[in-house]
Amino acid sequence: MNGVEMFRDLQREATEWRRYLHENPEPDFREHNTAKFVAGKLASFGINHIETGIAETGIVALIQGEGGEGPTIGLRADMDALPIVEASGKPWSSKNPGVMHACGHDGHTAMLLGAAKYLASARQFKGSVALIFQPAEEPEFPTGGFKMVQEGIMDRFGISQVFGMHNRPGVEIGKFGICDGPIMGSQDDFDIIVKGSGGHAAHPHRTIDPVVIAAQIIIGLQTLVSRKTDPMETLVISVTKLNAAQAYNVIPDRVEMSGTVRTHASGLRDFAEREILASAQGIARGFGADIEFKYLRSVPVTFNHTEGTNLAIKAARSLVGSESVNDKMRPSMGAEDFAYMLEARPGAFIFLGNGRTADCHNPAYDFNDEALPYGIGYWVNLVDTVLGA
Repeated sequence: MNGVEMFRDLQREATEWRRYLHENPEPDFREHNTAKFVAGKLASFGINHIETGIAETGIVALIQGEGGEGPTIGLRADMDALPIVEASGKPWSSKNPGVMHACGHDGHTAMLLGAAKYLASARQFKGSVALIFQPAEEPEFPTGGFKMVQEGIMDRFGISQVFGMHNRPGVEIGKFGICDGPIMGSQDDFDIIVKGSGGHAAHPHRTIDPVVIAAQIIIGLQTLVSRKTDPMETLVISVTKLNAAQAYNVIPDRVEMSGTVRTHASGLRDFAEREILASAQGIARGFGADIEFKYLRSVPVTFNHTEGTNLAIKAARSLVGSESVNDKMRPSMGAEDFAYMLEARPGAFIFLGNGRTADCHNPAYDFNDEALPYGIGYWVNLVDTVLGA
């Protein structure tokens, strides 16, 4: 196993890759130049088995070890950027107006490229490593992770275990966090249209006011969490969008509202879909109105398997020591479409500290290049841990 100092020589080159990607971000399923850049680097490392165009712009590349027969493990990095106007003020800020790498996928891609270069040179492992460069982690369903799994990458490349990694702002550089079981929440999204009867705002008694009804529905949905679910289980229901009339003196015919549902308990997804409909419909009908309801299952719970979690912990500890690996990290309610890969194969998802930076999805965010050798080293040590010859 290698300490982080073994990978500092790759940091300068990986920083150049990362900043190039940051300057040239591309959104979901449109990562054409990003994919071309990644494929070119992989070929330059002497990797011969590179397949492109998976899930539109995704890539899987295989590195065969020289240690004999063995399994194939998958290492995944996401490549897409977000529709955000950058405000980081960095010299390598986005050149693509309205699009930026606000979640560190540029760093994730650079770290896996760094590991690819090292592994392609050394090849001191048995079996094979499948490098998965995934498009479109950020959008609503269907995401890039879902599409790659649906297109059969696990069977096609013989992947037996799969691993992912994400940076975490606020956690010190060189620190890792992971836990067994649920580590990130599921994401479902819903739309409700409240259909009333509009009119003049001066005469509300002649209307069925969908604005007031929508307000009652929003409050009512919160009781589903506080009064109808076990307080020891996790459930979040948030209404995030609301559209009504565009004038001061108009009560509209309809109000459109949307929101998201997050949980670590898969069974609560069924509960939420059923009870949101019942609650919203009951409130609306009590006022003489009705609703239209749509519920979209987007991303499942990101669930770390015990064996994969233990392998990830061992690899991280071999890089930075036990004291720098929090193996009882508190799960996040954020969602991650790597969940689809962990449904298809056992494995684990780990977090790497990004230092004191702006949070992900913030216009001021930037991936911390000091984290690069830690991510590269983690991937290499993970391969040594699972496939060591």
